[in-house]
This record gives sequence, structure tokens and C-alpha cells, in this order.
Amino acid sequence: MFDADIYVARRTKLQQQFKHGLLLFIGNADSPMNYADNTYHFRQDSSFLYYWGIDDPDLAAVIDADAGTHTVYGNDFTIDDIVWRGPQPTITERGAMAGVTSAGTRDDLAKVLADAVRKGRRVHFLPQYRADNAQWLDRLIGIRVDAINHHASVPLIKAVVSQRAYKEPGEIREIELALEVSHDMHVLAMKIAKPGMYEREVAGAMAGLVESRGSQLAFPIIFSVHGETLHNHDHGNQMQAGQMAVNDCGADSPLHYASDITRTIPIGGKFVGPQRELYQAVLRAHKKALAAARPGVKWMDVHLLACRSLAEDLKAIGCMKGDLDAAVQAGAHAMFFQCGLGHMMGFDVHDMEGLGEQHVGYDPTVTRSTQFGLKSLRMGRALEPGMVMTVEPGIYMIPTLMDKWKAEGKFTDFLNYDVINKFRTFGGIRVEDDVVITKTGSRSLGKPIPIEMADVEALAG
Repeated sequence: MFDADIYVARRTKLQQQFKHGLLLFIGNADSPMNYADNTYHFRQDSSFLYYWGIDDPDLAAVIDADAGTHTVYGNDFTIDDIVWRGPQPTITERGAMAGVTSAGTRDDLAKVLADAVRKGRRVHFLPQYRADNAQWLDRLIGIRVDAINHHASVPLIKAVVSQRAYKEPGEIREIELALEVSHDMHVLAMKIAKPGMYEREVAGAMAGLVESRGSQLAFPIIFSVHGETLHNHDHGNQMQAGQMAVNDCGADSPLHYASDITRTIPIGGKFVGPQRELYQAVLRAHKKALAAARPGVKWMDVHLLACRSLAEDLKAIGCMKGDLDAAVQAGAHAMFFQCGLGHMMGFDVHDMEGLGEQHVGYDPTVTRSTQFGLKSLRMGRALEPGMVMTVEPGIYMIPTLMDKWKAEGKFTDFLNYDVINKFRTFGGIRVEDDVVITKTGSRSLGKPIPIEMADVEALAG
């Protein structure tokens, strides 16, 4: 945990934005794999961690805006619990580590909330992404499970986003601790990925490295020679010389801050044929985006800058044609780049996505697009110092999309389908780094991971 003063300051700042009501935070519980005592690895709710810091299951907490009190609720371990899990701090002791002087049981929380509901006091809570927590809220405050998120507090969401979006120095240090593990994951993958191996051998080696470092994966490893599938978690392919493997992976820091890095590895040690031109195209777009990322610049504009750069290189090899400004405005480039340039990152690899992207990545000055490709941009609003972003342009050759758009006669002024059809087995290319927005620009976080073509080939050869 951070020092208790940090959690006190965060909660106090949040409390000051509310004159009345209760601010309720529901922590996560253990989640069974197939029976109650066989659980998945526990992961605490990120907003609970941000304000309370206690990384244990079955907790909740309340800020009473009227009384100015902060209280943690949970049950102390029984002797039966201690037999299986060993001695544990009491709920009072755990609260004290976060600067909380008031603690109670889960039954106490039920009484507090019942009293608030009876008196007509507003109970603010965040959207729930776990069914068990929604069911608990149903029992606590009487809102049906299927309606819980319709009653989530927009004022609380916006208040939480207004704090979590800007990373404190200690948070940046945590992200860079996660990036130390990411660096070693990627270097290992570049060194061992060889023709004839299965993807799972490389993914397994990276997962083992993470475990050996006392860390956890920030998200399931994406390692695939079918990089055209953006979130491809299958590791069953046997890799062949001349293919490329997209390696998108990240680790957790000790306090659960994430890293998220992507590199593309030539299987056999050399990028071949059009892989070379298109790798350089993606890297060029990456560098332009990094140079453009600075305070006051809308992330949507940085995204479109990268799209325009990719379009130029795709035109150079014959896949695109015509007026490129018009092509990007119309969305024709999304044949090759179907996702967003990047997203906020922090506790969550897609930071605060569970709070609603319309509150996290957009504001009244930037409206989310409905256009294919651009609608997948999770962040559009202006950058500000302290924001941590991923920068991850890519090119993805998806045969199903090629066939669909060709059959529909889409963008024939901008797309050369005869040339595009030659890339049906190409796969995908992505490069990605994590950056913090500074007062004057941006700074890449973590130890540099090989990204220039020659450096990647040197490790993969």
C-alpha cells in the first residue's frame, strides 16, 4: 500500500465534491472456478484500491458526506478461516493502514444503508461489473439486479474519473515497475520464438517469467501469428518461418498498476517482402503519434494523424488510392486499422473502462463517432498532464472484412481490392508503448524495449 496519508487525501478530495449522501464502494469477493473453495486469483476492485488500498476480499466502505466520516466494513477471520489461511489483521487494523479510524461488520453496513434508504438519503455507487456485487447491492438497498447500473451515480463516476485520470508520481513509479517485467517478457519472446514452436510455448514462458517475478498478468497474453484478430487469446498455432507474431502483453505492479506493451516478431528472424514496408509504416505512425501527444491536443486528432500516416504508406504499396484526406474522413482506412490508437492506462489496462467510456474518454467537446473503426477509439478528449496513454497503431489484414466490403462495393474510390486480396494471409502488425503526458509533451515509460526493425531482427534471429 501507499502511505495512509495518500488514501486519506484522495478520499477527502472526493468527499469535498459532495455535500450530502453516502458514497458506497463495494470491494470484490473471491470468485469460484468450479466450487466455493477453489477460486480464481483474487483481484480487488480498482476504485476500491484507489481510495482504500486494502487488497482483501469481502470488504466495502462508505464515505458519509454529511458527517465527514470514512468507514471500512468487513468481517474478522474466525478460527475456521485462520486454520486454512493463517492469522490475518482485523478489519480495524486493515482500515488503519489506509488511515481509516472507523470500521464495522458487513451486518453493520446493511443497517447503515437500510437507515439511509428509510430516511431518503442518496446512496452513490459506481457501475457494477460483477453479478455477485450487483446481487449484494440488491439486498442492501433494494434495487433489482438488472436495474443496478441504471441507478449508478453519474456524479460519483465523474468525481472518480476526475481523480483517477491524473496519475500521481507514486502511481507512475508503480507503472514503471510493471514495465520492468514487460521488458523482460518481450525480450524473452523475441529470443525464443522460432519456426516449428507452438505459440503456447512462448506464451507459457512469458507467463512463467511473470510468476517468477512475483507479479501477475495485467490481462491474458495475446501472442499469435494471426495478429489480424485483435484480441486473439488462442495459442494453438505452430509457427512457421516467414510469419509474424503479434505479442501484446502486460504485467501488474505490486499495487496492481498495469503495463501494456506490444511488439511484432518475425518468425525466422527476418521480416520478409511487404512485411518490411508495412512494419515501417506502423512504426512511422507510432513515432508521429508520440511526437503529437501533448497537453491540449485532442487524442482523437492524434488518432486521425496516425490513420493518415498509415494511409500514405498503404497507398505507396497500392492498397489505397485517391484523396487520402477524404479517405480517412470517410473511414476507408479502417479496412486496415479497425481499432483506436490507444487508451488510458493505470489500475486497469483499459483504465476505468468499467465506469463508462463516455465519462472517461469523452466530454462535451468531443463526441464519440459511430463510424466503423473510429467508434472503437476509447479516448477522444484533450490530453492533460498526468494522463497515461497507450500508443498502439497497427495494420490488420482481415479476409472476412475484405470480402464483405468488396461485395458491398464500399470505398471503391479509395481501396484497390485486387491488391488488398493479395494480403489475405498477411496477418497483422502492432507496436505499442505506454506514455505519460507531461507539461510540455509526453514521456515514454519504462526501459526501452526493442522496436526498430533491425533491433527486433537481431534478437529474433
